[in-house]
Amino acid sequence: MARPIKETPVVTGKDAKRFAEKIAHLKPESKEEREAAKKVYAKFKAQYTFW
Repeated sequence: MARPIKETPVVTGKDAKRFAEKIAHLKPESKEEREAAKKVYAKFKAQYTFW
């Protein structure tokens, strides 16, 4: 039987400031990074079937 899901903790203080700063200044992924991620996904998808 599954355990109950706890509430997500609230981020406060320095951690909250650092998190907000990172979110505000996200850098877009490069085409190379995107293609690499697609290749890994395709390889994973080919190896495993979940149905």
